[in-house]
Amino acid sequence: MLSGESIPPDGGYGWVVVVSAFIVMGLTAAVLKTFGLFFVEIQQHFDELASITSWITSITIAIFHLGAPVASSLCVKYTHRAVVITGGLLAFSGMALGFLGLNMVWMYATTGFLQGLGISFSWIPAISIVSHYFSKKRALANAIASAGECAFAFTFGPFFQWLIGQYGWKGALLIIGGMQLNICVCGALMRPLKSSCLPETSCSEAETPSSSGSSRRDKEDKSPITHKTFNWMLVRRLEFVLYTIFGILAAMSFFVPPLFLVPLSYSLGVDESWTASLLSILAMVDFAGRLLCGWYANLHVTKTIHLLTMTITLISTSLMLLPLANNYLSLSIFTGFYGFFFGTTVAIHITVLADVVGMSDFDSALGLFMLIRSTGGFVGPPLAGLIVDMAGDYRAGFYMAGATLILSGVFLVILDQFQQRKEKGNQTNTKSEKSTLPYPSLHFLKLQNRKYQEHDVVV
Repeated sequence: MLSGESIPPDGGYGWVVVVSAFIVMGLTAAVLKTFGLFFVEIQQHFDELASITSWITSITIAIFHLGAPVASSLCVKYTHRAVVITGGLLAFSGMALGFLGLNMVWMYATTGFLQGLGISFSWIPAISIVSHYFSKKRALANAIASAGECAFAFTFGPFFQWLIGQYGWKGALLIIGGMQLNICVCGALMRPLKSSCLPETSCSEAETPSSSGSSRRDKEDKSPITHKTFNWMLVRRLEFVLYTIFGILAAMSFFVPPLFLVPLSYSLGVDESWTASLLSILAMVDFAGRLLCGWYANLHVTKTIHLLTMTITLISTSLMLLPLANNYLSLSIFTGFYGFFFGTTVAIHITVLADVVGMSDFDSALGLFMLIRSTGGFVGPPLAGLIVDMAGDYRAGFYMAGATLILSGVFLVILDQFQQRKEKGNQTNTKSEKSTLPYPSLHFLKLQNRKYQEHDVVV
C-alpha cells in the first residue's frame, strides 16, 4: 500500500464513529418508524381523509430512498461528515417548519420532503463511514450502529406519546426537531480517515518507485476515501445486479409482517393491550439479533454471504410458521423468532454489500442499492394486501412474504457460486502466468556478463 491510502483502524477512534452512527440511526430511522403516532392527530387537525394524511409518511420514505444516490455521491465528492451535518440541519428544518402546520401541502413539503431528505443525508453516510473505519470487525461495528434504530424505537413510542399529550402534536414536532440537531454533533465526530503508510514501508520509500510505476499504482490502489467519482457503472457488474435483485425481493417481504401482525392478532381474538406488546417483543428481539449476529460474524467462522443466506432461510421459515399461531402465546413466540432473524439479517446485509463490490465502490453501491431496493418496499405491501383481499385471510400475506424471501435467498446462492468460480478462475490465471514466465536465455546472460566486464575495464 502506497502513501495516500487509508488503513481502517478496526478500533480506536472508530468506536466513536460507531456510537455516533448508533445515535444517528435512532434519530432518523427510529423517528420514521414511530411517526405513525402523529397520524391521527394531524388527520383530525386538518379534517382530512386517512389516505391524504398517509402521504406524509409515504413522501418521507420515498425521498429517503430517492435521495440515497445523491447522499452517496456527495460523500464521494466531499466528506461523510459534511453530508451528515447537512442531513441533521435538513431534518431539523422539516420538523421545525412542520410546527407551523399551515396546511396539508405544507406538511408534505416539511415533515415529508425535508424530513425524508434529512434522513437520507444522515443515514446513508453514517452507515457508510462505519464500514470505512472497520475491516476485520466490520460486521460487528455495522450491527452495533444499526441497533440504534431498535433501541431508540423502543423508547420513542411512549416518549413521543407523552410529548403529544403535554405539548400537542405541533410542540412535539418542534421538540423532536431540536433532538435531531444532535445529528450534526454526531456528524462532526465522524472525521475522515487520514492517509497512512504500511508499517514496513516508510512514506519516503513509497514515494521513490519509478514515476511511471507510481502513477500506475496510484490509479490501481486509489483510496476509497479519496475516490472522487460516483460509479454509476456498477449496474453493469453481475455481482452487484444479483445482490440488488436479492435486495428488491427481500424488501418486498420485510415491510409486510409489521403491517399485518396487528390485524392478524385481532382476527385471532387477542386483546388490544396484548397486541401492542407484540410490537415491543419485535423491537427487543430485533435488537438482540443484530448484536448477536454482528458478534458471531466478527469471529469470521462463517463467510458473511453464507451467514446471510442462513438468516434469510431462517426468517422465511419463521414467516411460514407464524400463520399457524392460534393464540397470543404462540403468536408471540413466532413473532419473536421472526424479529430475531430479521435483526440478524439487517446486521450483516450492508457488510455483504461491501464484500461484494469492494470498499473503493462501496459509497456508490450503497446509494444505488438503497434506491433500487426501494421498489421492493413499494410493491410488497400492496401486493400482499391484494393477496389478503383475494384469500380473505391475513395469513396469506405472511405466506407471500415467506415465499418471496425464499426466492431472494436463491439469488444469494447464485451470487456465491459466481464469486467462487471467479476466485478459482483468478487463481488459475495467476498460476498459469507464473508457470509461463520467461527465463533469461544463455545468450542474454553472456551479453550481460560481457557488458559488466567492459564496464570494469573502463573503470
